[in-house]
Amino acid sequence: MATALVIGSPLAAQAATYPSDSTKPDLVSLLSGYDRYWSSNGVNDLHGTVQDPSTLATNDQLTSWINQHATKAQQFRALQDAEYDNADRTAYDQSFTVSQGLGDALSALFVEGRHDGALPLTDALIKSTGGTSGAFVSTGDAKAHYSYPRPYLPTDTAATLPVGDDTASCDPATVNASSLAANRTGKAWADAKGNLTITRVPTVTDTTHEFSPNDVVLDAGYGTKGICTGGSYPSGHTTTAYQAGITLATLVPELAPEILARTSEAGNDRIVLGVHYPLDIMGGRIAGEAALAARWSDTQYRTEVLEPARAELTKYLEAKCGDTLANCIAAEQPYTDDPYGGQAVPGGTAQVVTDRASAVQVYRERMTYGFAKTGTAGLAPSVPTGASNLLLTTFPTLTDAQRTAVLAQTEIASGSPLDQSGTANGSWERLDLAAATSATVAVAADGSVKVVATGGAARVVSGVLTAPEGTSVEAGHPIALAGTGLPAGATLQVVLHSDPVEVGTLTVGADGTASGPVTIPAGTATGAHSLDLVDASGASVLVSPLGITVTAAPSTGGAGAGSGTGAGAGGAGATGTVPVGVHLPVVSG
Repeated sequence: MATALVIGSPLAAQAATYPSDSTKPDLVSLLSGYDRYWSSNGVNDLHGTVQDPSTLATNDQLTSWINQHATKAQQFRALQDAEYDNADRTAYDQSFTVSQGLGDALSALFVEGRHDGALPLTDALIKSTGGTSGAFVSTGDAKAHYSYPRPYLPTDTAATLPVGDDTASCDPATVNASSLAANRTGKAWADAKGNLTITRVPTVTDTTHEFSPNDVVLDAGYGTKGICTGGSYPSGHTTTAYQAGITLATLVPELAPEILARTSEAGNDRIVLGVHYPLDIMGGRIAGEAALAARWSDTQYRTEVLEPARAELTKYLEAKCGDTLANCIAAEQPYTDDPYGGQAVPGGTAQVVTDRASAVQVYRERMTYGFAKTGTAGLAPSVPTGASNLLLTTFPTLTDAQRTAVLAQTEIASGSPLDQSGTANGSWERLDLAAATSATVAVAADGSVKVVATGGAARVVSGVLTAPEGTSVEAGHPIALAGTGLPAGATLQVVLHSDPVEVGTLTVGADGTASGPVTIPAGTATGAHSLDLVDASGASVLVSPLGITVTAAPSTGGAGAGSGTGAGAGGAGATGTVPVGVHLPVVSG
């Protein structure tokens, strides 16, 4: 345990069996964007020179605010996320806690299966100590290279060491943040001597048995050598959490956005405890992304380790739940979080998660924490080599080039701290996996892809819906539609949004085309709306949403079937297919 804390994340004790074992990501290189903010003195003693006072001041401000405003419940979760399992495996680690992203029922089954031996392949893969993916890379070298002092360390070299701390290892006379004193003195988030305002979260015993059948003592380790003398950047716990979280998200892509949001919470919890800064968490995410991309890009490892573990986990969850995975997910309570009791982070939101859309939003906010841009804005997408393989299970029917395009279209803008756009490394910082794994992707006839929405169910659509006579229609009137690339012979529902209302059906011919009119309900509000085609279940959207504009009907004059932009009865069947246009009753609500 002490060794694990010193190096920042536990090393995997395993022989080089797969190609990726001997080609691990170079974290010092991937994380070198930090050099523009801080230069260590090169001897790993937590001292150095501030290069960008403004960015590091924001780093301090956010750290102090998050530490001071986290709820008691969030502090407890933070201690849970700080845990590493012991030699007897009577405790737990981040590979257990991030499973809350599976939802209440599936998370409980996942934990049970790992403890009772029902998931041996999954456990060997994902665990945070010795897991072939869960402990694939260590941050030890990077921490020593950047050697940045942790938030709770005093800048005052004469500070009194708290009772119980390791006096030999954590003496403020040598283990301190004195290099940051000038940048902190006079700031609202520090005291008169420049000590950052941080409150330690006390040790507690976890008696919930949520992640272990045993009572587990939870200790942030403030006064231990491994924490007080270990560099802050990047966060080793966050790297471990993302290695576990991305692994689990790729094994259960149906819940990837929620799992990734819970993983971002685990990283954020290091700030809650006051042992890391936002830049550390961003660096940990980058390290975890690169690690798992290397694993998924290793064909031998993917086919011999990842894919069997995925099959094992899916079979187990469905057997224990007693239904299909989709139905099990629909029946449970999803992952939620309210870390600050509704209070908004400076420059951001309250980071409350209630559903998939908010999970995706919170994940994106924590990608940058609202830092001012320190790099070049407006650069082209810069997807790292191999990153597309992180979407293999989410979009198995897409090509590598198409998955890369999905990542390019969902990544954040360039210029945020740690962005390496345009370099040989590409920009892991810009990679928004939560958005990518919740994307609706339209594939055109030429194979090009377009992300038309995020924050929902990941899906690929190949059909195209158009309005050949125009996309403007009066409320209460028909609009002519035409679709291509649709499933032959299917009868598809036409759904009007934003309030979902079925407004008709189209029947698809043998050539995959359909055409015909549907009528927009008379009570539809004027303005922008959209139309979807969905299958008989009402669940699978088969086309990119067609944007339409609904206008008000004239206050006087007729409103016959042939007026405005309507297709009229003669419009149906114009393409030689077997179309049907049905005017259904108006549905309220």
